Formats: sequence, structure tokens, C-alpha cells
Amino acid sequence: MNKYYLGVDLGSTTSKAVIINEEDEIIGRGITNTRANYAVAADIARDEAVYNARFSILKKKLEKEIAANPHYKKYINDLESVFQYEQFKVRLDKLGEELLKTCKTFFKDEATQEKMLGHLRSIRKAFKPVIKHDYLYNNLGAKNQFFRDIVSEKYNEEVNKLELSLFEPLMTVWDKSISPAENQLITFDFRELINKAMNELKEKYKNLPDTVTDNSSVNFDAEMNLLKGNFDHVSESLRTHIDEITEIEFNITNMTGTGYGRALLPFPEDCIRSEILCHAFGAHAIFPGTRTVLDIGGQDTKAIQVDKYGLVTSFQMNDRCAAGCGRYLGYIADEMSISLNELGPMALKAEKEVTICSTCTVFAGAELRELTNLGEKKEDILGGLHKAIIMRAMSLIARSGGVFNEFTFTGGVARNPAVIKYLSQLVKENYGDKIKINIHPDSIFMGALGGAMFARRNLNMELPSGKKETAVMNNG
Repeated sequence: MNKYYLGVDLGSTTSKAVIINEEDEIIGRGITNTRANYAVAADIARDEAVYNARFSILKKKLEKEIAANPHYKKYINDLESVFQYEQFKVRLDKLGEELLKTCKTFFKDEATQEKMLGHLRSIRKAFKPVIKHDYLYNNLGAKNQFFRDIVSEKYNEEVNKLELSLFEPLMTVWDKSISPAENQLITFDFRELINKAMNELKEKYKNLPDTVTDNSSVNFDAEMNLLKGNFDHVSESLRTHIDEITEIEFNITNMTGTGYGRALLPFPEDCIRSEILCHAFGAHAIFPGTRTVLDIGGQDTKAIQVDKYGLVTSFQMNDRCAAGCGRYLGYIADEMSISLNELGPMALKAEKEVTICSTCTVFAGAELRELTNLGEKKEDILGGLHKAIIMRAMSLIARSGGVFNEFTFTGGVARNPAVIKYLSQLVKENYGDKIKINIHPDSIFMGALGGAMFARRNLNMELPSGKKETAVMNNG
């Protein structure tokens, strides 16, 4: 029986889970931004990691077949994306129920209530097929977007098409409904959903056009063309393997919990580890040359020095507020009425960096409004803001001992292209061009990976020199 090890990183804004095997290979990753209920967040992330692990094992089983038939890989990737859509659809129905329930509670007047219910049904009817199309044809499942973010964007688009007087009441209904819907632990039947996904793909390939115009969103390539004419054969060839992965039992031999909210995890006390230790261990596992780690998460920033084994030798962290972290960026996005994913790309368009006096969340809104009133462009404000965040992080790194080769950047904020731009610039300016900077697509999972690796080794370690980090900190 195969042994598997689980690491869960319970962050302030996202919760991540990683499953590894006895060779330290990552076989499953799961992530959720559910945060109102930490126990539910941990379970959702773990379940997502298990679903992902099944697809990873399927690809591993089929390495030889995929090498001989590259279109098999295309099919499996499509299958996982449509599987995610089937999960999404169930959660969307739960949200629909919650929106209607909130509406009936919030609006006491019957006429108003019926009017709002009608708008809610129309809004959902309008964006549901758009989201389905993005999952099936634009690979939405692989774009690291959360349920809340995807639906929020589409919901906002539809609400903005209505008369202005409806904006506030409909957004109030949304705000009151999203957390209860998002925080439901839904147990999915893998076999049922995989069969539904295979049926969706059958329709997708059957209905693909023979030719595609230049402005079409359909990614019509040679592999997809082959699948169009060969779908039944491919699906039947793989069905036995797909049936096998539905039967696999993931027996978790050991687990480790870490992260900002680790004290709230439903884990035994001896299965909880410092997030500083876990991020360092995870970063070193992916990049063995790592000697300095910068982790910018949702609620805190950590500068960490490690030895050749990935063990922490010193660290510094901001333990007073969320300034310059993921939650701060989320607040900025809200203030500017844009999505969090748009912040970095918009900042990259800056022609100059506007000086930002404070990166404190408390004063951010007022300063942004003042700069906007003075005629500063959003792009230039965001350029200055991103640079200020990295200057703050560089100060933390200096206090931890500086930057040593190699330098690895972890945490959710490592996905922000403007943060990467200014970090690269400032590291080179302060420490020279020879510093190798490592940024991995799985940067947000480094803490969970480190946790899983601690679990496999059953290590019980403390931070150096008796230093302690605070498990749950105050916002600022």
C-alpha cells in the first residue's frame, strides 16, 4: 500500500494543501480562499489536493501512451478542467440558493422582493453559460482563480448593466451570500463527476468546427483536431485507467499543519509546525541552492535565512499588521474597483512611480483618493505602491542578514508580476547582478509542501535561538 503525506498551510486569505509520496514527489495540490471557517478551509483544500492527485497519478500511469499519442495529454488536461467545472457548477447552484434566501430575508416588501428575485435569476442565467465556455474552451480551471473571484467578476458585470439604483441593494445581497455559500464543505462523488466531464467533452469535440476564424476563442490545434475525429477511441482507451484512479484510496500516513491560522487547525498539537520552518523547507526542496527566502503572504512578510539543508538559521517578520501583504493589496483593489488579478498588470504600465507615504491599510484609502484627486494616473499610483511594498520587504531582508545566493520568493504575492519586477530590480541594485532569483509557479504552495515534507520525516524542530513567531496576528 502506498504511503502519502499531507501538508496544510492555513493562511489568512488562502488555505493550501499538498500531498507527497515517499519520494517527496508532489502528487496533489489543493487551494481555497475560504476563510470564515478554518476547519472547513482545511478540508476543502485537502479534498482538492486528493482530486488533483488522482489526475497526477493518471498522467504518470499513462506516460508511455502519452509519449506515443500526445493528444491523450490534451484529453486528460481537458478532462481535469471540465471536472473542475462540474465542481464549480454544484457550488454555483449553492450560491444561487443562498442569494435567493438572502433576498427574501433582506427585502421585506413583497413587490421589491419579487423584483430583486427576478434580477438575481436573470444575472445568474446570463453569466452561467459564459463561465462554462471559459472552462471548456479557455482553460479557466488552470488560471488559479477562486470561485469567489470568478463569480464576483461576472456578477459585477451584470449588475453594472442595470439601473444605478439597483447596484447597492444587489451588491448587499451578494456580500451577505457569498461567504455562507463559499464555506460549505461539499463532498463530491469523483466517479459521478468524471463521467459527467467525459460526457461534456464528448459534446465539446463533436461540436467543434472544422475550421476556425482568427478571432475565435477556441484553441483549435492539431491535437484538438485529432480528438475531434478520434474522441470515442481515445475515451474508451483511457476509461480503464480512469476507472482505476477512482478506486485509489489515499491513506495519509502523517500530516503537518502550518500557516497563519495553524493554531485553529483540527490537527493534534504535535502535527503543527512553524510557517517559517515550513516555507524555508519547501523553498529549499524545489530550489536546493536556496539560502535566502522571502515569503509575502496574505497577512505577513517573512525574510528567512537557511543553511544547505533548508533549515532556518535566522529570520525577521512583520508581526504587527498586514501592510504590504496580500490583504493590503486586496484592499487596494477594492478601493480602485478592480480585481486583485488586475493590480500587477496595471502597475506594469506605470510611466513613473508615484511616492507612497504609507503602506498602512488604515490610511491607504485616503491616500489613494488624494493622489487620484491630484490627477495622478492609477497605473503610476500602483507602480509606486508596488515599489513601496518591496522596499519594505527589502528592509526586512536586510535585518535578517541580507540576500545570499540563491534567493527564493514564496507566497501568494509572488504571483504578482509588478512585485516580481520591483523585487528583481531592488535585489540587483542592492546585492548585485549575480544573485539568482527563484520564483516557481507553485510559490503559493511552498509552506504546505514544507509541511508535507516535515510530516514524511516526522521532524520536530524549533526556530533558532528560541525565537517564536505569533500564530495569529493583529491587522493594521
